[in-house]
Amino acid sequence: MASDTLSSSNYHNDRPTHESDVSDPASGGIFSTDYKRHEDLKQMLDANKDNLKLEAMKRIVAMMSRGRNVSSLFPAVVKNVVSKNSEIKKLVFVYLVRYAEEQQDLALLSVSTFQKSLKESNQLIRASALRVLCSIRVPAIVPIMMLSLKEAAADLSPFVRKTAANAIVKVYSSLDPDLKDALIEVIEKLLKDKTTLVAGSAVMAFEEVCPERIDLIHKNYRKLCNLVMDIDEWGQITVINMLTKYSRSQFLDPNQNETEGEEPFYPDSEDDEEENDDNEGENEEKVPKKKPYIMDPDHRLLLKSTKPLLQSRNAAVVMAVAQLYYYLAPRLEMIVIIKPLVRIQRSHKEVQIISLTMMATMSVNCKGLFEPYLKSFYVRATDPIQVKLLKLEILTNIASESTIPAILKEFQTYVTGSDTEFAIATVQAIGRCASNIKEVSDSCLSGLVTLLSSKDEKIVGESVVVIKKLLQQNPSEHTEIISHMAKIVDRITFPMARASIMWLMGEYCDKVPKIAPDVLRIACRGFITEETIVKLQIINLAAKLNLTNHKQTKLLCQYVFNLAKYDVNYDIRDRVRFLRPIIMPAEKGGSLHKYAKKIFFGTKPAPVLKSAFVGRDRYTLGSLSHILDQEVSGYKDLPQFPEEAPDSSVRNVEEEMPRMSGKSKKKMTSMLESFYSDDEDESDEDEESSSEESDSDEDSDESSEEDDSESENSDEDSEDDSSEDDSSEETSSTSSDSSSESSSEESEESSSSTEEKPKAKKTTKAKPKQSNKEELLLSFDDFSSPVQTSNVMSSNNTSTYAPIMDSSILAPVDYTAIKEISQSEPSAAMSNFVPTIIPRQSLDLINRVSGQGLSATYKFTRSPSLHGSNFVSVEITFTNHSQKAIRNIGIKDKKLQAGMTIQEFVEIASLEGSTSRAVLIGIDFKDTTHGANTQDFKCPVSVKAIVGELVKPSKITPENFKKEQGKLAGMYEASENFNISTSLSNTQTICSRVLKVLNCSVVNIVEEENNLKCYFASQTVSGNHYLLVTLQVRNTTNCSITVNCEKIVFNSMLTKDLKTELTAD
Repeated sequence: MASDTLSSSNYHNDRPTHESDVSDPASGGIFSTDYKRHEDLKQMLDANKDNLKLEAMKRIVAMMSRGRNVSSLFPAVVKNVVSKNSEIKKLVFVYLVRYAEEQQDLALLSVSTFQKSLKESNQLIRASALRVLCSIRVPAIVPIMMLSLKEAAADLSPFVRKTAANAIVKVYSSLDPDLKDALIEVIEKLLKDKTTLVAGSAVMAFEEVCPERIDLIHKNYRKLCNLVMDIDEWGQITVINMLTKYSRSQFLDPNQNETEGEEPFYPDSEDDEEENDDNEGENEEKVPKKKPYIMDPDHRLLLKSTKPLLQSRNAAVVMAVAQLYYYLAPRLEMIVIIKPLVRIQRSHKEVQIISLTMMATMSVNCKGLFEPYLKSFYVRATDPIQVKLLKLEILTNIASESTIPAILKEFQTYVTGSDTEFAIATVQAIGRCASNIKEVSDSCLSGLVTLLSSKDEKIVGESVVVIKKLLQQNPSEHTEIISHMAKIVDRITFPMARASIMWLMGEYCDKVPKIAPDVLRIACRGFITEETIVKLQIINLAAKLNLTNHKQTKLLCQYVFNLAKYDVNYDIRDRVRFLRPIIMPAEKGGSLHKYAKKIFFGTKPAPVLKSAFVGRDRYTLGSLSHILDQEVSGYKDLPQFPEEAPDSSVRNVEEEMPRMSGKSKKKMTSMLESFYSDDEDESDEDEESSSEESDSDEDSDESSEEDDSESENSDEDSEDDSSEDDSSEETSSTSSDSSSESSSEESEESSSSTEEKPKAKKTTKAKPKQSNKEELLLSFDDFSSPVQTSNVMSSNNTSTYAPIMDSSILAPVDYTAIKEISQSEPSAAMSNFVPTIIPRQSLDLINRVSGQGLSATYKFTRSPSLHGSNFVSVEITFTNHSQKAIRNIGIKDKKLQAGMTIQEFVEIASLEGSTSRAVLIGIDFKDTTHGANTQDFKCPVSVKAIVGELVKPSKITPENFKKEQGKLAGMYEASENFNISTSLSNTQTICSRVLKVLNCSVVNIVEEENNLKCYFASQTVSGNHYLLVTLQVRNTTNCSITVNCEKIVFNSMLTKDLKTELTAD
């Protein structure tokens, strides 16, 4: 005891006694209750400096990502939700999303702050606030959640709308299910969204909340089919699965002719033919003929839209499309899904197992599809055992007379491998091949007999079991094999194999009458030590031999029965009690003895060796129930195809064309009169011109008006195509006709209002032309010439402004924009700004020295290219400075970036000395800044891609300008502050400098006291992406430029070019 006390006192003397040592983690005091966890983080969060708070939040989020529990910091973190620093607020929201459900009481105190954050200008803050609000699963704030969801569903940012769609599922699953009707309204609105970012989440919300409301999909079906290519990968999976279910209920079975079965081309006999002729009339009256199957256009649209997704890098998307084709495509078109499924076998083993399970199920019914890819299913030594077994299953399923030699050769390698489990499965596969293909059954049997000499007992045992099943199909021809198996019975220890041999000896004892009794004698010797399954078969063998060879086996049978009578297993004892009256009847009983041979030697059907995947297609391919081969909770089967096709008109989307009221027409007329006010002053001079010239001018004016109306129609059609995604042909034709009629009426009104000459009216009536965009060579609205504007005077003689129009062609007028602009406040700057045509800058292409006397310059014409709307028109001027003619000038070699194309000019056969010649080429830069490198006249040249020339003017209203600019915030925005040149004294000179750099249109000019704002809009030529420029000048010289575009490189380069131009004197 004394020693124990001494050691205890020594131990306590070694412990630190100071409080500072206890609280120090390094001293081992971390196990003390006085130690405060995360005290430093709490102090940093309570500090007044944002950098400390930001560093603390970064550390907290890092600990969360590593799985550490930091819920104790919730009070300190939630206080910072009111921080004005957006970076801190983002991280706070990330923390709150994780722990808001656990700390509901504290989170409720910040609900008002979350609601304020929903009004933030930053879309990430708004989305994070909505996520946190929906994570507080308290019924008391459900009305606030619903209000926030409805507002977020109408947000300008697609990211916020996507977050709203994801929040719907959270609200529905965790709160009041009675909110279903209100949530369905929000889902219906989100399903109409045309943004790919929102579509996937909206469909997921639909699947979770109201999958039975199939009427919500009708109007959005075609849009989803066309958007599925651009949706994110996980959204694609959701949309494809939903469209698969929808199509199964709305379209007919494309393989119904195959399932019904067809009559043979030749009748079996003449009698059958006569009977068919006699009963032909009666059958026609009783069974009406079915109409031939014609695939619905919407059904074809789905197959066509999802086919490119088979090349997706996401294996889940590939399998979803494969599932869609398996259930919806005709059998002949299913071949397209096999190669992508084989391709994803190079992925991780989990992906391999799921995809191979799908293919194993498909291979049961569609063997021919997999034969071309036979070698892709050969087993590799590095494959996991699950993958090996699935590949073996597929090889066995697709085995046919043509492929069986190669498959059996492969099986020989597998059987001799080191993997015993896989070798046993291969033996079973060989047995299935022998059972299904009669031509190779003998060779398979001989191969299995050879395996009986293997050193591995498990392989020998499985070979015996398989041989026993094969012998049942034709035992009379394989007596030697039965004898051989009887000889090796002592060597076999595998219980199932010994039981199989005993069964064979008893079942076919008449074929081996001398060997069977000896086998029974050997079995009796070790009866007590055998397994239960073997004992049962020994009892059966004894009973059968007693019936067929009573003299030799009577004593053996009694011996076996006596041993079994006292066996520890009750199944053995019951079997003997049951068989004894039949086999060895007493004097009074044994009425069944006379039927004993019929009972024991009755005809038995041969076992059918079939795949384990037969019938597994009762579950949907790729589902968890299909993988596990059992129905799991929540599984829903696909609907069956309808017998009659439902009405397809429910998927038609009718578009209402905007119609002008009387006021709009009057305002339009006044706008056009003011636009042509300068031309009316020169009308006297035009009257003095010859009639021929006036006729030609009127014809050209009329044609230009018609071209403009057609370009307006083409723009509307292109917008409809991108927004509504392939509406019906009837609807599109109706809308195009109505738009062409409206445009022709507008052109007549404009012509009658601008000129009152009788000849002009006569010409307009005599030569009416129906606009048809298909007959146009170019859509002039895709490109614009240098921009101009005119003074527009309203009816009360106040100065207003109209959209900037092209100088060379009359652009179509947007009445909605005119109405909005006419109602806005007058701007003196717009009325005074009349930009002149900006001269194009020529750039050197070929130096006269390197070109051996030939020089070339090029410039961007900013006019429509004859080669197509995606091409930028470039004018090249060749000049021969020598005295001799230069021949064969042309583009010899192209070295372009991937995707870029160039349309060459016709080769110049000869260019005389001291002369020049201009040619036009078209270049599709694909919205990149790479130059077009070619070789002209043995000289390498490069046409540089100038950002301002790779765009075209865009006609957009000020309201839509702000909407599009809001969508392009964040990483798609570049800004610059600087002082402009003092020579830029007025609005016209500033805008002229911008137009010199950028091919754009002036959307709006707002001039206030010491503050000028100019808005410019354009679109990229190739991709039609918006490029928006906002220029603001304060105090005459202080200038700020903001450029918004999806092409991030364009933003920085254009900002630099504009700064250079505006700062130059």
